[in-house]
Amino acid sequence: MKMKGMLLASLTLLSGAVMLTACSANQRKASDSKTLYLMQTGDILSLDNSNQANLTQWNVLEQSMEGMYRAGKNGKLIPAMATSIVKPTNSGRTYTYHLRKNARWSNGDPVTAQDFVTSWRRSTAPTSKSGYNYIFTGIKNAEQISAGKMPPSSLGVRALDRHTLRVDLEYAMPYFNKMMVMPAFFPQNTGYVKKFGDKYGTNSARVACNGAFKVKGWTGTNDKWSLTPNTHYYDRKNIRMDKMVMQIVKDSNTAHQLFQENKLDDAQITGTTAQGLQKNKNLMHLTRGGVYYLRMNLAENRAFSNKNLRHAVYLALDRNELAKKVLSDGSTASGTYVARKLATDPTTGRDFATEMTPSETFNMKKAKELWNKGMKELGKSSVTLDLVTDDQTVSKNVGQFVQSKVETNFKGAKVNVESVPSKSSSGKVSNGDFDMNLTLWLADFANPVSDFDVLSSSNPQNYGKYNSPAYDSQLAQARRNGNDKKAFWQNMRNAQQLLNDDMPVVPLYTMTESHLVNPKLSGVLYHSVGETDYTRAYFK
Repeated sequence: MKMKGMLLASLTLLSGAVMLTACSANQRKASDSKTLYLMQTGDILSLDNSNQANLTQWNVLEQSMEGMYRAGKNGKLIPAMATSIVKPTNSGRTYTYHLRKNARWSNGDPVTAQDFVTSWRRSTAPTSKSGYNYIFTGIKNAEQISAGKMPPSSLGVRALDRHTLRVDLEYAMPYFNKMMVMPAFFPQNTGYVKKFGDKYGTNSARVACNGAFKVKGWTGTNDKWSLTPNTHYYDRKNIRMDKMVMQIVKDSNTAHQLFQENKLDDAQITGTTAQGLQKNKNLMHLTRGGVYYLRMNLAENRAFSNKNLRHAVYLALDRNELAKKVLSDGSTASGTYVARKLATDPTTGRDFATEMTPSETFNMKKAKELWNKGMKELGKSSVTLDLVTDDQTVSKNVGQFVQSKVETNFKGAKVNVESVPSKSSSGKVSNGDFDMNLTLWLADFANPVSDFDVLSSSNPQNYGKYNSPAYDSQLAQARRNGNDKKAFWQNMRNAQQLLNDDMPVVPLYTMTESHLVNPKLSGVLYHSVGETDYTRAYFK
């Protein structure tokens, strides 16, 4: 998802000051004082981090798995499976991790270096379905393995002994340690992988957990499950909750109601629900390092293979109106693929997204001119566009906003909005069965590269089929320039300018979450980049 060269983006927490109507979420039964009730906005597709990757899965893995490090306050790295923060050798190309000897899986097995080797080899293999093969680029032979040109066993990662892992890179990656907090790099219990094969992670009984909690009761399809403490966890003394209960809630009104009824301790709200609660004393704003955008399908048989039509849509959408009147949850307009406040360009001292935002982000007159020009170039008088979203209420609302603006202002345009469950929308998008797709990219670390890699021509998540040799070249140069700050950030600016010119994605708004939070809940680490960590939570 994202790179950083640097500091993680800052977290913004804002609170209103009005009284909460109905029940107060701090009234809990004494017997329930160590149970944390949480929601997720989408389905889990798998617990196998080699074969799926979505926000709900990663949110669950954040509570139940650990990599070499955890992200602490302000994103500071904290040793987890590793005993210390490793300094690379060999001119920044070799990392040698020493694993803690008291780390164990939830079934009692020791966590070994081989468990990391097992996971990373599975994730880089061409058979991996997570879409995250690319994140291993830079590790020796990773790209060739994902392309099917070399076997997974040739990956530059090996267990020197039971508790020592060596990683060899093809070039220096100063941000490599930061990436170790990502679920993509979590280990997998080698015995479970061998035992369950293709069924590994398809339900909670087919996965072992090495984090603070273990997942229980997820069948592979149900919308409610729990997490209980991993009794073998090395830091068990600092885990204060007896249980986390998670359920899928896709509607903001429902989330609000559950919070009022004390059935949620942290409820995410959007749209009109959020708008009406902006002065609620329990409201918290969490600014995230991600951008919601329209992924455009650039395939030759699709309308948006025409650049003028893509630019027309970009200029026809009033992002401020969308943020203030449709979302009303604190989200802000975004004119670039990279989120504001994700990273500061150290060579200019400016916020990267701000300095790279096009001079024009809304111009309906010009949008209509570009639309008419593009339609003429395609030789068409009308076009029907399929806009695919998931079935969350907020996604439906954004889809209707885009539909209205396009159909109202562009001659011959018809937009079909298909709001379907995550599994169905993922299938349609991966099969190229869309013209526009409302989606989110949440940076994994605070550097534009984390975002840009997804749009490279070889990236498995480049479902819009953007193919620009010039863009790919900038990313390739950036990899070689990892230790040359001036050259690296010039590559970053060049890459964003190419996106501004080609418009393969239409940015809409920066992700800002509105949460209703139990005022007694404490110890939660809300990260602007990465997933929220509830493992050390407790009630005051």
